[in-house]
Amino acid sequence: MFGVVTNMLGAGHIKVRCEDGKERLARIPGKMRKRIWIREGDVVIIVPWQFQDERADVIWRYTNPQVEWLESRGYLKF
Repeated sequence: MFGVVTNMLGAGHIKVRCEDGKERLARIPGKMRKRIWIREGDVVIIVPWQFQDERADVIWRYTNPQVEWLESRGYLKF
């Protein structure tokens, strides 16, 4: 699911506004935290937890050219 980072909370946690309209608390895995910088306004892919829908895991961050491509093709509906 696509989402936009709205707030950096620290300790590998972020607030994400998802494409379904919900605001979720997402966690950045340690492997990604060491290699990729995530900032407010970035478009990310998240996977909501099955047992707690208000939480999620970040699995990918898109770069600016990738976001422009997604917008031009109509994939992002924010």
